[in-house]
Amino acid sequence: DPDIIIADEPTGNLDSKTGKEVFDYLRKINKKENKTVVIVTHDLEYIKKNDKVFKLKDGELLKS
Repeated sequence: DPDIIIADEPTGNLDSKTGKEVFDYLRKINKKENKTVVIVTHDLEYIKKNDKVFKLKDGELLKS
């Protein structure tokens, strides 16, 4: 029962339907179970739907 879940490219090799299901499940865990979920992704579709987004560019961490 971790307090923090780290997901590195959790939708990277999935079809779009399954990817959405995984992303929705991670959001559910975040909201309903009050867990911190850190998602690392290149998929802009999922980035837009998060509460906080940080970008890493040229080794610098930037908040969007």
